[in-house]
Amino acid sequence: MRQIKIVSLLVRDYDAAINFYTEKLGFKVLDDAAFGDRRWVTLELPGDKCTLALELAKDSSDSALVGKQAGSFPLLALDTVDCMDDYKTMKARGVKFHGEPEKGPWGTGVLFEDLYGNRLFLNQEA
Repeated sequence: MRQIKIVSLLVRDYDAAINFYTEKLGFKVLDDAAFGDRRWVTLELPGDKCTLALELAKDSSDSALVGKQAGSFPLLALDTVDCMDDYKTMKARGVKFHGEPEKGPWGTGVLFEDLYGNRLFLNQEA
């Protein structure tokens, strides 16, 4: 094995999720096409090798997991070269943060939420 290629994220609405991840977090749409009986939507951060695949919740067990896929832990940690600048930009775009960036042994980081309540962590290495 060499790397993680795709991470799946359950969503309630493709277009709302695409809008949040592209307009608020800076992801780019890699694929958005019919794939058999479903829609294949993948997003990526510029320069990243890992793709985020949006998967439409299809039944009640999927729906129950939307926004809770990692429990109380961050679902994803996003690397940045300027945590404070990205924090200010994303906050101005309406992203919900859990406080302000703080310095720690991991660097500078802050917890925030996506449109469904999944926790994500923005981190600038020390």
